Amino acid sequence: MPGFESSTAAGQRFNVNLSILFTELPLVERPAAAAAAGFTAVELWWPWTDSPTPERSELDALKGAIEDAGVRLTGLNFYAGQLPGPDRGALSVPGEESERFRANIDVAADFAESLGCTALNALYGNRVEGVDPAEQDALALRNLVLAARAADRIGAILLIEALNKPESPRYPLVSAPAAVGIVDKVNEASGLGNARFLMDLYHLSMNGEDLPSVIERYASKTGHVQIADNPGRGAPGTGSLPLEDLLDQLRKAGYEGWVGLEYKPGDRPSAEAFDWLPAEARAAR
Repeated sequence: MPGFESSTAAGQRFNVNLSILFTELPLVERPAAAAAAGFTAVELWWPWTDSPTPERSELDALKGAIEDAGVRLTGLNFYAGQLPGPDRGALSVPGEESERFRANIDVAADFAESLGCTALNALYGNRVEGVDPAEQDALALRNLVLAARAADRIGAILLIEALNKPESPRYPLVSAPAAVGIVDKVNEASGLGNARFLMDLYHLSMNGEDLPSVIERYASKTGHVQIADNPGRGAPGTGSLPLEDLLDQLRKAGYEGWVGLEYKPGDRPSAEAFDWLPAEARAAR
């Protein structure tokens, strides 16, 4: 598989998303597996898809596994329903789901704070049949302001992500401008200025966006980047995206944050899915 040049990769800070890589292992074994692969940082979707408020013992077990592995948690999703799957997001869904999101806000923020995590991602939520989109948008803004306040309390940023329409047809934020527009609304409504764009290059490419143009326009509003190749959502080099060039452009545009590896390992163990990345580039701080 083609790999990144060592000189280029060394200028990036990479972490591993343990919700899509190392999933062949139990959750509490994944941080150590990432460390064994040479990584010093990890990120996670909300691990308990059925519970926004898991038992303290479950939270403590995962916290202990991360600490014992010696890796840093750099990003965490708020509760967002079933991931992966079509039911993405909860905060704009009236009724029980948005209530579950609100119940999760302080739980997720406190867990993140306990591990020094400084980025919390809030998936916007799908459109619901029979509900006025304006009603959903108003609910989303209220809940995102609450999330921004919780993130601010722990010294973190709030991330707003665009997904892709082919895989998430009911998700309304399927372009960079749509997601950045919500970032701006949240910052205006909260007065905190801590909402940022999560630039997922795979999702944006699936939407057919001009990625160099997106980077040029929105690098300054970006708080986190995630990558996977397209087609296939595999490791860099398995598809046709010029990910090395795009990350180089991001760096030159001033982006100095984390790059999350959010791709599928394919028909091999996750530990073998990093041959594109020089070993010295995995141990970022």
